[in-house]
Amino acid sequence: MVRIAVDAMGGDYAPREVVYGAVLAAREFGVAVQLVGPPEIVSKELARHQTSGLDITIVPASEVVAMDEKPTRAIVKKKDSSIVVTTKQVSEGLADGMVAAGSTGAAAVAAQIELGRIPNVARSAIACVMPTAVYRPVIVLDVGANVESDAQQLLQFGLMGSILSQGLFGTKSPKVGLLNIGSEETKGTQLVQEAYRLFKESKQLNFYGFVEGREFPLGKVDVVVTDGFTGNVTLKTAEGIAKMISLMLRHELISSVRGKLGSIVAKPAFEALKRRIDYQESGGALLIGVKGVCVIAHGGSKHTAIKNAIRVARDMVAANIIKQIEWTLSLVAAGSKS
Repeated sequence: MVRIAVDAMGGDYAPREVVYGAVLAAREFGVAVQLVGPPEIVSKELARHQTSGLDITIVPASEVVAMDEKPTRAIVKKKDSSIVVTTKQVSEGLADGMVAAGSTGAAAVAAQIELGRIPNVARSAIACVMPTAVYRPVIVLDVGANVESDAQQLLQFGLMGSILSQGLFGTKSPKVGLLNIGSEETKGTQLVQEAYRLFKESKQLNFYGFVEGREFPLGKVDVVVTDGFTGNVTLKTAEGIAKMISLMLRHELISSVRGKLGSIVAKPAFEALKRRIDYQESGGALLIGVKGVCVIAHGGSKHTAIKNAIRVARDMVAANIIKQIEWTLSLVAAGSKS
């Protein structure tokens, strides 16, 4: 049985929603869940649910890292915080993967310190799964772990993203695109030009070429690679546009009798669309490049998002993502030395 450690105290709605989502995941996905936090608080929330027959345990942690704390300082100072203990469960082999909501920085710092990076990985990255118009999700990375990256690091992101796409979605030979201001080979900065050359020379990648921001939501590629600054702006812009469209659509549907009647007829389609673009359905972002499965859920995650984050962690463990990355990058490193 796959064992997933969950920071029960992370996020805006912890511990109630985190515990609720963990119970749902244990029941629906058959995973063993380890809830990390102050036992008296976690056990009180757990008592609200029917847990008979479920493999759910409580791992003690006496401290909590708040959202407004500086990540590095907090992780170093609070050795018994729920996020640090959650990460240690994985580093010590007591859990197969971890899920944490709340401070992305704290989760990333804890993972870097406690898990360390996979051999030959220069930098870890945060990968985000985004919906597309063709019902096939696209993986975008980096979306915030590194403000700047060099061409070699971007290549590694592409390799890790390709492995994720294969492991999580069964994509055969994922198409990898490099985010740029145009699709022509002559476009872009010196950095993306150098990265383009490395991507094109790589034997491990199915390189699509440059891809524009308006193209990948249409399903042109399976993986989009960029630096963390650009990726984070892209992600948050997409979230804002999705929310804007939802609000505009709601306004139009309730502003007239005809709109209200139309909304009744189209309600199933609207609900299906909402599920496709709702971040809670994707679970969370993936910190890749560290020696352990680490899923970072949105700070505003409720039980559905936590449940799905645990599912994603389980799927990453089942697909042996960490070993696949280690093996692929060792081949690349060996090839560069020969």
